[in-house]
Amino acid sequence: MTEPALEQEDYEDDVEAVFIPLSDPDMTMQELEAVDSVLRSARLSNGPVVEEFEKEFASYLGRRYALAVPSGTIGLHLILAAKGIGPGDEVIAPSFCFRETAQAIAAIGATPVFADIDYWSGAMVASKAEAKITPNTKAILAANPNGHPADWSSLRELADKAGVALIEDSSEAIGSRYKDALVGTFGDAAIFDFAQPSALTCGEGGMIVTDDPDLAMAVKRRRAHALEERGSVAVTTSPAIHAQISDISAALGLAQLRRLDEILEKRRTIEHLYGKYVQSFEGIKPPYIGPDVTEVHWFLYVVHLGTRFSKSSRDAIVEDLATERVEAAAYSNPLHLQRHYVDRGWRRGDLFVTEKVADRAVALPFHCHLTEEQIEFIVATMKDASVNVGAGAAIY
Repeated sequence: MTEPALEQEDYEDDVEAVFIPLSDPDMTMQELEAVDSVLRSARLSNGPVVEEFEKEFASYLGRRYALAVPSGTIGLHLILAAKGIGPGDEVIAPSFCFRETAQAIAAIGATPVFADIDYWSGAMVASKAEAKITPNTKAILAANPNGHPADWSSLRELADKAGVALIEDSSEAIGSRYKDALVGTFGDAAIFDFAQPSALTCGEGGMIVTDDPDLAMAVKRRRAHALEERGSVAVTTSPAIHAQISDISAALGLAQLRRLDEILEKRRTIEHLYGKYVQSFEGIKPPYIGPDVTEVHWFLYVVHLGTRFSKSSRDAIVEDLATERVEAAAYSNPLHLQRHYVDRGWRRGDLFVTEKVADRAVALPFHCHLTEEQIEFIVATMKDASVNVGAGAAIY
C-alpha cells in the first residue's frame, strides 16, 4: 500500500524520525513467489534453479558460460586458481575498488600490485598499470568502480601486449555499458557480486562469466563435484571447495534478473532526484561519465568533496548524517592502506590519486524506496554538515 504523502509542515519532523538506510533491496511478489516455490519443492540446495539462473545470466550478457558462486571474492579466487595463479605470481589491481573481491588475490597466495586510478572515473589507468608489469605478472584485475566502466579498449590492448589474463570486476556495475556493450563482456573472465547494495541482490552470491570453455571447466572442477562424480578418481586432480549457491538464492536472483530493467529504471529516477538537489551544493566534483561510456548505473550515490575537505572532515560529515539517522559511509578505504598491505610495505603516498579521491568520497543512500523528501533532507543535512566542519567551496 502506498504511504500517504507528508504534509509540508510535518515533513521535517517525520523525515528525521525515520532511519534512512544506505541500501534497501527492491523486492516484489515475484521474488516472494519464486522463493516460495523452491521452499515447497524437494530441492533446496544447488539444483535446477541454479542452472536456470546461470543460463539466463549468460544469455543476458551474451557470454557462453555463467557459473554461480557464493560471492565475488570466491568467484575471483576460483578464476585465479583456474588460471594457475598462486604464490610467487603478481596480479595488478586497483586499491580503489570493492575490496572484498580484490582480497581474493592475497587469499590465494598471489601478490596484489596496486595501480593508480583516473581522477574522474575512479577506474584503473592502463598506462599506470603498464608501469607495474614485471615478469611475475600473470593477470590484470580492473574494476568498474561505483558502476562507471573502465577504459576497456586500452586495458585489453595492454593485457594482450603483456600476454596476461584480463579479469573484469563488475561487482558494482551491473547494467552499465562501455561502447554500447554491457560490462562483464570485456575480460577473459568477469565477476559479479549480488550482495547488497547491488541492484540485483539475492542476499549473498556472485557469478563468473567467460567465453573460454577451458576456463569454465577448470572453474567448475574447483567449485564443486557433481553428485554423479562421487566415485570418480580423475576429478580429484582439482580439489573442489564446494563453492555453490542454493536454489533458494538462485530463485531470488533469477526473479531479480528478470526485473533488472525495471529496477535500474527506478534507480535512475532516484539518481535524477539527487541531481536536482546536489547541483546547488558548491565545492563538490560533478558526476562524471567518460567519453566512451554509453550508460552508467551507479552502485551507490557517491559525492566527491572538494580538496578543501580533508579525510577527517569527510568522516565528520558521515557522523553528522548518522546523528540525523541517515546511513552514509566512506565510499572506499583503499586496500593499500589497510593493515595486511601496510605490513607488506605499502604506504600513504604510494597511490596519490587513489588517496585523494578516497579521502573525500561519501556514499549516500541509494535505492528504489527513497522519496524526494528524504533525498532533499539527506542533501540538506550533508550541506549543513560541510559548513559545520569549516570547509569552504573550493573545487577539486
